[in-house]
Amino acid sequence: MSLLLVLLAVLVSYVGPSAKYLESWRLAKQTRSELNGLRAENAHLRERAKLLRDSDAIELEARKIGMARPGERAYVIRNLPKD
Repeated sequence: MSLLLVLLAVLVSYVGPSAKYLESWRLAKQTRSELNGLRAENAHLRERAKLLRDSDAIELEARKIGMARPGERAYVIRNLPKD
């Protein structure tokens, strides 16, 4: 009987560390997934930064957000028919 109690005590002592191990494993998997996403975003942003070194590309991006060169007149055309 006492041997059974000792065995039970040993098994119970493994529950806490096992739960922490599983939690750590899950967190590591989640972190790896997040890291892969951030690496992909970083590669995309680096590529975009390379493209924006060209002055024509910078001007195009500026015009997309409604900017104009000094001295130019900006016009807003509204209610255009949709194709």
